[in-house]
This record gives sequence, structure tokens and C-alpha cells, in this order.
Amino acid sequence: MANIIIHPGWRIPERRVTPAAAFLNRRSFLGQMGCATAGLLSAPLAGSAGAGAPAAENSTNSAANPAAPSRIYPAPRNHEFNPNWTFTDEKVAGRYNNFYEFTLSKDVYRHVDRFVTTPWPIQIGGLVEKPMTVDALELAGMFGLEERVYRMRCVEAWAMIVPWTGFQFSKLMEKVSPKPEAGFVRFETFNRPDQAPGMARVPDYPWPYFEGLRRDEAMNPLTLMVTGIYGKPLPRQHGAPIRLVVPWKYGYKSIKSIVKIEFIARQPRTFWETLQPNEYPFESNVNPNVPHPRWSQATERMIDTGDRVKTQLYNGYGKFVAPLYTQG
Repeated sequence: MANIIIHPGWRIPERRVTPAAAFLNRRSFLGQMGCATAGLLSAPLAGSAGAGAPAAENSTNSAANPAAPSRIYPAPRNHEFNPNWTFTDEKVAGRYNNFYEFTLSKDVYRHVDRFVTTPWPIQIGGLVEKPMTVDALELAGMFGLEERVYRMRCVEAWAMIVPWTGFQFSKLMEKVSPKPEAGFVRFETFNRPDQAPGMARVPDYPWPYFEGLRRDEAMNPLTLMVTGIYGKPLPRQHGAPIRLVVPWKYGYKSIKSIVKIEFIARQPRTFWETLQPNEYPFESNVNPNVPHPRWSQATERMIDTGDRVKTQLYNGYGKFVAPLYTQG
């Protein structure tokens, strides 16, 4: 058995430090990367492959996603979320995904060719003053995009570090003006078994995938609506054309390929909570001190290097979110 080395916090091994020249030449650097993905069990498409977002096989050569024109990528990096971390290898991240609509295995990129991501209307409504239906392309250009480097922690105890492109979800909330009684936000993804073969293989699952956040969690500045990764439009296996990223929660909370956003008064049930509430509760914050019923959450494995690192409470984002959970 190989020895397990536990590094303190999120220390990056010396061999993974990005050379200064590569970092400064950002476009060249991003061009060397491949595409990455999302969180676990996160369920997170109808036509030919050319009609949608790029899959992993062509994302490395910067194939454009018609739902998010390549001219808006790469977006400017937000300096508050620009740590000196080495990104997870793009090709590895693009071939190691959970997206059960397509397959129960990690090679999602092999099963997304029929998934069509344009047009992509999104319904936004419920307890709001200004409900709207808007295409993902229009939504991506409505608020201005930025790039943020986030950690992604899967409930399966694997992790990655990736640069996401998107906008704060709070901007969308301000646009639609939730009513005072809207205490929660419910998200729903597509329902297209003709394009997503995994749905037919597990028909007993409560498709389509659905997730939820408290209103204050949705308003938190970390919560990001994402349309791109590694300086390019989202590939299908990452949740094209638009998904959520909530970096202090386990990956399945970051729902992919969103088609509906509803503001509601009561806490909604979520997909995995419905199936296994003792394993996947509504809150699902990253917490190394609370083991999953079937494994420890004290450490995690970086998917490209195999390095084992200590898991941090709230995935290391405590300064942004701890007050949400410590108020009396």
C-alpha cells in the first residue's frame, strides 16, 4: 500500500507550482489546460454534437460553444479569487465527472454528443416581482463575466482546483427582486432522456435533478452562476451552458445545466436528499469533522496528482460563509 502524505491545509507541492513565464502568459497558459467539472452526484442536454457545447475531446482545442461566444472568454480574473494555486490538469478534470443523467461512471465526456445546449431558455420565477424567461446566452451577457479560481470538493472525497467563469448569483436575484417571503431558491435541470442515456438506465431516480439553497446562501458573494471554465465556454460534461457553483458545499449542490430557478417560501427537498436523506442532507457544507456514513471526510484526493490533503471546514471559505451558520 502506498504511503499517504497529508499536507497541511492547501499547500501546493513544489512540483505543481506554475512557472512564472507560463503564469504571465495567461492566454498561452490557459491554452495548455483542458476542461474540468463539477461536483459529485450533482446531476447535473437534443441534436447533433455540433449544435451544442464542446465535449472534452474538442474542448482542448478551444472549440466554441454557440451558447456562449468565445469572444467573451477568457474573462477578467477577480483578484480576490486569484490565489497562487496550480490548477487541476484540464484534461483530467474534463474526463472525471459525475453527471448521472449521462452515465454512472466518471467518463461523462463519452456520453454527451447528443446533448443540445442551444437554444437554452431558463425560467426564473416563483415569489419574485419580476419573473422572466431568458436564454443562457443573454443571461451570460446581462451581468458581465469574471473568472474566479475555486476549490471544488466532492462528497466522494476527491477534489480539484479550477478557474470558473461566471457572475454572482446575487446579481440575478437583484434583477428579479424576490419577495420578502421567499426564503429559499429551488433549481432544476433538464429532462431529456433522449439526449441523456443515463436517465433511462436509472428510471427510478426522481428526474429531473433538483437542488436548493437558503436565500442568504444564494445571496452570498461566493455563489456563482457559471458559463465557462479554464477560460473557455463550459463543455457539456461540466454542465453547459450554465450551472451553479457553491464552493463551500459538496459538489452535488452545484447543479448543472439549469433550466428553472424558483424562489419559494419553504425549504425544498433536493434530489439526493430525497433518495438518501441520512447521507445527503439539505445543507451539505464541507466538514472534515462529520464523516459520510460510508467514509471519512477528513482528507481528500486531488484527481490529477493523487495527492492526499486535509479537508478544511467550509472547504476553506469560512471567512465568507461561517457567519451564515454561527448566528444564534
